Amino acid sequence: MRLLKYSPDGELAVTENLPDNENLKYAILSHTWGSEEVTFEDFKNGTEKNKAGFEKIRFCAEQAKSVNQMS
Repeated sequence: MRLLKYSPDGELAVTENLPDNENLKYAILSHTWGSEEVTFEDFKNGTEKNKAGFEKIRFCAEQAKSVNQMS
């Protein structure tokens, strides 16, 4: 399983090699597809910010982050 996380420099990044037994806090956010959606390949290539759909991902990440800080 891969998740998005904030890196130490505040950028969104894709997780790699999550341990099966690690207790992680995460949020599942759903959306509808639109034009210029960001793909996993875009994150791998570092081109995710070039697509209009990145703003939706960034907004959802901020929502998850704020909920996580409340718990």
